[in-house]
Amino acid sequence: MDWFQEIDGYCERLSPAYWAEPINAVTNAAFLVAALIMWMRVRGQGMPLAVALVAILAAIGVGSYLFHTHAQVWAALADVAPILLYILVYIFAINRDVWQIRPLFAAIVTALFIPYAAATIPVFQLVPGLGGSAAYAPVPSLILIYAFLLRTRVPDTAKGLAIGAIILIASITFRALDEPICGHLPLGTHFMWHILNATMLGWMIEVYRRHMIRLR
Repeated sequence: MDWFQEIDGYCERLSPAYWAEPINAVTNAAFLVAALIMWMRVRGQGMPLAVALVAILAAIGVGSYLFHTHAQVWAALADVAPILLYILVYIFAINRDVWQIRPLFAAIVTALFIPYAAATIPVFQLVPGLGGSAAYAPVPSLILIYAFLLRTRVPDTAKGLAIGAIILIASITFRALDEPICGHLPLGTHFMWHILNATMLGWMIEVYRRHMIRLR
């Protein structure tokens, strides 16, 4: 694998230059802002997983910035790895602290996300217009499944999860529209993926924080 191979995957990028995607690069600040806000809300509250999620949220912003400036294979890995880590840590947190599954079994159930994603991504790839964004589509689907199953057990938390899923669906929609409407909007729409994603990931930490407070 050539770790320094150039990647041109977004409407805004017209050259391999560092600042070829200025809007896509700068809007990654939204992740850092969301992380800062949530850090102030979870610090000192005895929620180590929430703190870990805040740190990963900041790493998502840094990784995405690297990808939209360097646009090489190594930077793509720096972009997607923190996202996957956030997903896994969040699922574990919900399994352990909302479903109240013992940690070992919560980890096992969390690991099932990998085969779940592997099985559902090909299905989402059949959806017209979704394109490469199909890789993210299993996530809001899983959140909605959790929200449905938790609706009577913890209705407020379930509602919060459902709101997060809706925001993520909107975010994925903007991501998928980036290439199809590029001819009409040279700026593209990928930057909205950053803004809405940052909002959603911060919100999901808030949902978890509120649930943990209610348990006290």
